[in-house]
Amino acid sequence: MRPARRATTPMALTAVAALTLAGCAAGSSTAGDDGSSTGPAAQTTAASLPASIIPAATSSPAPAGRVTFTFPDGRLSFQHPKGWHVELFEASASPYVGTATVSNPTGQAQINVYTGEIADVVASPAERTVVETDPVLGLRGHSVPTPHSSFFVDRNDGAAQYRMGLTAGLPVSPDGTVQHGLIRLGDRILTADVVFTGQPFANDEAAKEWYWGVEGQALKAVLMSFSYR
Repeated sequence: MRPARRATTPMALTAVAALTLAGCAAGSSTAGDDGSSTGPAAQTTAASLPASIIPAATSSPAPAGRVTFTFPDGRLSFQHPKGWHVELFEASASPYVGTATVSNPTGQAQINVYTGEIADVVASPAERTVVETDPVLGLRGHSVPTPHSSFFVDRNDGAAQYRMGLTAGLPVSPDGTVQHGLIRLGDRILTADVVFTGQPFANDEAAKEWYWGVEGQALKAVLMSFSYR
């Protein structure tokens, strides 16, 4: 792997206003016998009772041991290991704004997925080194360039920030330029980022060992499973 040249570009994607809108609904997916996420529909406000289970239709049969979660509009879906769960927070119905948090069996958040028409970016200089990046075939043809599942490290003034998630195409262009951008699916914005707390790795070698291990590959499988119809 080779470092990308230094460039000043947007680095982080946030939905600053979206998740503070008044009114929200929340839910979690559970695994049915057919590998789909099931549950009764529920809508709440910010002052109402705790989250209820929401429905999640299956767009296609999930492999054995995996569960398919689909957003309420029936278009965007992904798969996660059986035993994991998804909480959905809907900040707005029109325009639609929702965040799904994928957690492992212990309740630890693993991936945050945002979809909606509202998004913001923050600019920052970065020097990027890519560990691996692969095109997500289920999103091919719905977004240009094709979104990728990517694992990389950004360095700014010597500080390393390890990041893993969906990127809008290659995280570094063929000429070495750091790439940032919103993943656009029609009139929607999509982001999906693995949750890292603090400084997760001592160095790049430790990061690569984790990525090629069981946990890293399980998270990559979730990112690679995204589809849109």
